[in-house]
Amino acid sequence: MRSFLVAGFVAMLSLLGPGLAVAQGGYPDRPITMIVPFPPGGVADTVARPVAEALSRELKQPVVIENRAGAGGALGIGVAARAQPDGHTVLFSLSSISILPEADKILGRKPAYQLNQFKPVARFTADPTVLVVRADAPWKTLAEFVEDARKNPARYNYGSSGNYGTMHVPMEMLKSAAHFRMTHIPFTGAGPAMVALLSEQVDALATGPSTVVQHIKSGKLRALAHWGEHPVQSLPGVPSLAELGYPSAQFAQWSALFVPAGASDAVVLRLREASRKIASDPALQQTVERSGSPVAYLDAPQFQAYWDKDASVMTEAVRRIGKVE
Repeated sequence: MRSFLVAGFVAMLSLLGPGLAVAQGGYPDRPITMIVPFPPGGVADTVARPVAEALSRELKQPVVIENRAGAGGALGIGVAARAQPDGHTVLFSLSSISILPEADKILGRKPAYQLNQFKPVARFTADPTVLVVRADAPWKTLAEFVEDARKNPARYNYGSSGNYGTMHVPMEMLKSAAHFRMTHIPFTGAGPAMVALLSEQVDALATGPSTVVQHIKSGKLRALAHWGEHPVQSLPGVPSLAELGYPSAQFAQWSALFVPAGASDAVVLRLREASRKIASDPALQQTVERSGSPVAYLDAPQFQAYWDKDASVMTEAVRRIGKVE
C-alpha cells in the first residue's frame, strides 16, 4: 500500500508541471548558460558580462556566457528559443530580437524564431544608437557628412552587425530621412564592425554608446549625432537627429534578459527578483555606466509593454527597408 501511495504521489507531482518541480528543487540547481547572440566586444556582450557575474552571485550558481554569433543575431536567438525551458538557458539580446522575424518574412525564408517563443524577464539598458566616424574623417558635423554622402553616393560605406540588425536599421532610417546613399557592409557583430571602422575598412557606424565611448575619449572616433530623444549622458554635447532636423529617425538599442516561453512562472519570478536586485546595486550600475550604457531597468510587465510598442515600430521600419540580400 505504501509503494502504491508513493507512486501515486510522484505521478501527481509530474502532472503538476515544471513550476512545482522548480519550487520544490530550488531553482537554479546547476549552472545557467546565458546565450549572447553576438561576438565579444559589442553592446550585448559588454552589458551581459557584468549582468551574468552579478546574477551568479545572487542565484548562487555560475551564469556562463555563450557567444553564439551569426545571421545578425538570429542564430543565437534561435538556439535560445529551442532550449529546454527549465531556466538553465537564458538569452541576453538586443532590440534586434524584434526585427529579425519580419526580415526573414521579407526575404521569403522560414524565421529562425518567433517573438512568442520568449518570455521577457527584464530590460537592463536602453541606449540611443550613435553615429560615429574616425577622428581623422573630414566630417565635423552631421550636415557635412550628409552633404558629402549626397554628392558622392558610391564613395562611402558603413558597417553593421548584420542585415536588419541594430546597427543596420538605424542607418537605413537616417539614409531615408536625409536622402543620401551609402554602401552597407555587414559583419558578424558590433565588435568586428568596430575593428573595420578603426582599420579604415568602413567609413561610419551606428552603434550603442558602450561600444564607442572609450574610442571617442581616446581620440580615435568622433560622434556626429544620436538617434535618441534625450541627451546621452556619456556623450555630452552630441546632438540628436531630431534636433538636427530628422525627427523620424529614432532608435533605441536596448538590452534585455529573456527565457524560452515554456519556462514556468516560478523560474521567471526567481529571475525577475534576481534581476531587480542586481539592477539596483551601485556596483553593477557603475560597471555598466563606465562602459557608456547606464542601467535603464524595466521589470517584466513594464518591459513587455515597452517591447510590444518598440517591436511594432521596428517592424514598420524593416518593411520600409524592404528586401536586402
